[in-house]
Amino acid sequence: MRSLHPLRLAVASAAIAFASAAGAAETVKIAFIDVLSGPFALAGEGSLRQLKEVVAQLNARAGANDPKLEVVPFDNKGSPQESLTVLKTVTDQGIRYITQGGGSGVAFALSEAITRLAEREPSKSIVYLNYSAMDPGLTNDKCSFWHFRFFPSSEMNIEALTTYMIGKKDIKNVYLLNQNYTHGQQVARASREYLARKRPDIKIVGEDFVPIAQTRDFAPYISKIKAAGADTVITSNWGSDLTLLFKAAKDGGLNTYIYTLNANNPGSPAQLGNYGAEKVGVVWNWVTNAPTPELEKIYVDYKKKSGEDFIFAAHWDSMNMLNAAFRQAKSTDPIKVAYALEGMKYKSPQGEVEMRRTDHQLLGPLYLGVWAKQDGKRVKYDAENTGYGFRVEAAVDAYVSAQPTSCQMKRPPKP
Repeated sequence: MRSLHPLRLAVASAAIAFASAAGAAETVKIAFIDVLSGPFALAGEGSLRQLKEVVAQLNARAGANDPKLEVVPFDNKGSPQESLTVLKTVTDQGIRYITQGGGSGVAFALSEAITRLAEREPSKSIVYLNYSAMDPGLTNDKCSFWHFRFFPSSEMNIEALTTYMIGKKDIKNVYLLNQNYTHGQQVARASREYLARKRPDIKIVGEDFVPIAQTRDFAPYISKIKAAGADTVITSNWGSDLTLLFKAAKDGGLNTYIYTLNANNPGSPAQLGNYGAEKVGVVWNWVTNAPTPELEKIYVDYKKKSGEDFIFAAHWDSMNMLNAAFRQAKSTDPIKVAYALEGMKYKSPQGEVEMRRTDHQLLGPLYLGVWAKQDGKRVKYDAENTGYGFRVEAAVDAYVSAQPTSCQMKRPPKP
């Protein structure tokens, strides 16, 4: 057999090396562990579809050697116990990245289990990308090196809301209505404390905690709000607990401000309809009619393609920052990627955001939107084809909403 000429051999070797490099891109699976059945399924399914859209766009722009992302959905039924069972399946399948956001009780269970797993079996460590579970404990006393939150905590949201309420002098009597679990309890606590500091003239005239996903008729709560003489309601309810609250408020003719953390979630705008114009508000890390051209384009393109409103900017941040961490670390090894993520500053469509190294809390602008009739100007886009949308009333800078942290981060040895 003839041997190759040295020049031909060099060219052939380079071609083989190039082909190997071009084919070296790996697929990184991301487990989406969230509510995909039951009364809160609408929120989970909408979130999943938007995550897949973000990943599809990211994969389309990926370089030859960039990892390709694949979303693998798992239904946790909204249960911390079920989530731990799912996590075992995820681990057994060799998936090293997860994302979740529906429920802080689930988030605590996952974060603690993932931390123990990394200590016990470092080779199976998992990075947890939290896209909306808001309990502040996740980035305070229960913080974990493996957990990264890409959404504001409940304290950050309430800081933004109560800052806005400083200028709302017609607000005198506030009623707190929250779900009876860790997140709802934290929202109630922060609301009391921050209003006392910023608007000591405001009275808390009533407070209730509702069993999560168990109440089918909120009419009795609406009656209590009216009887208390409230002019404003603050609620962290989400899923069916929010849509049913809106239904009862509309049916009962409740004429108060209702400030929420989730009124733009799938299903809630459709329930609002023309009710709540100039009364219902939402605090979020992005609101559809915010002056953010890049996210506006993402919203418009997704609406044309799917008929749905794009609201989960946290998916955009988490997946794009994860991809940036892969490049910075030159690896998809979870520990290397986690070290690359912490402290990262990233120019997102909302503006520059930062993953605070101290506690792995993303810092960025927040928006307060008020439900209003579409006018082609400040309400350029409506929500869920209702003819109404959220008009931006306030943009709160990161330095205003950022909260101190008690996190004492325990880090594994840096590779």
